[in-house]
Amino acid sequence: MQVPKKILDKFPKLSKEILLNNLSLPSGKNKMILDTDTANEIDDQFALAWTLLSKDKIDLLGVTAEPYSFQHHKDELIEAFDIISNNKTFDNTKENLVSDYRTWVNGLIDANIHPNDIYFDTPEEGVEKSYQEIITIFKKLNIKHEGMVFRGSPKYLENYNEPIVTESSKFIVDMCKKYSNEKIYVCAIGCLTNIASALLTNPEIIKNLVVVWTSGFPTYSFNNNKNSLNLVQDVLASQLLFECGVAHVYLPGFNVGAQLTLSLPDIKEFVKGRGEIGDYLYFLYTNNPLHKQRGVLDQSWRTWVIWDVINIAWLINPNWVPTKIINSSSLDNKLYWIKNDGDHLIREAFGVNRDEIFHDFFKKLNNLK
Repeated sequence: MQVPKKILDKFPKLSKEILLNNLSLPSGKNKMILDTDTANEIDDQFALAWTLLSKDKIDLLGVTAEPYSFQHHKDELIEAFDIISNNKTFDNTKENLVSDYRTWVNGLIDANIHPNDIYFDTPEEGVEKSYQEIITIFKKLNIKHEGMVFRGSPKYLENYNEPIVTESSKFIVDMCKKYSNEKIYVCAIGCLTNIASALLTNPEIIKNLVVVWTSGFPTYSFNNNKNSLNLVQDVLASQLLFECGVAHVYLPGFNVGAQLTLSLPDIKEFVKGRGEIGDYLYFLYTNNPLHKQRGVLDQSWRTWVIWDVINIAWLINPNWVPTKIINSSSLDNKLYWIKNDGDHLIREAFGVNRDEIFHDFFKKLNNLK
């Protein structure tokens, strides 16, 4: 247990019956909040567009903007760049560092970019850019955004006694209270700061809140989870999710969501020319901010992982993202999994049907042609 007991004691203890009901597979049309760091790369825009095109399955209550920042990479990236670019010898303590950053560093070397030349947004800049990008997606689909988009936290949790109260965290609480007799799905495709703040502000919302989150490795993995942006940015929030007792549908990014790749030919054939949104998604794919950050010069032969559509896929048709109910694990302070034998259950994904997922997305986009 990493979260202090006095914090966990504030949360209601859900009966197994209620928890299993909250974790039951979605059917019909469900109320959902999308919690997203929309401007950090390009996958969130695909997920939001698909959400807005899926009114038959999703009753979208609102979209909450999450912060994001890659600043946590900078010091390690500079150190790895120095070792690799200068072909320095290194001892065993640096093996993982060099391995983790080698592809990134090689790209920067090829592009003649030094890590000091890369600007990394602050969390405060990230959340504002995400907020504005969410509005852009609404406009590209000619859908009114007023009253639907909310600014989130400008920073990450620093301790559990000081939740960061924002438009987003208050909106999550308000929706859970307003529809207290229904499940409220929050599809989280960024860090968990807004959701953790909502939980800490009003622990009672776990009675009908279901958090659908994508990040990290499967809980049976021996891997360290520090490479997961969604998880590592706000470690306190990530640890809280696995320990507070809320219903949690965990969709691992690595090995599972990582299968959701699209190629440039896919984008040209099935996305470009499908209304303003299709052309915009094509623009994003061919002007990916992470390509510039990573020194990618030629994308013609590459695919890109559209990670975050996995959340929307599970809510539209859970058969596309097969899952199983298991005992929850927790995260230690080094971000390794700790297996738990308690009675707290979660639902975890172990696969995706990539073709069916993108077929539905492409089909809905094609209606805009």
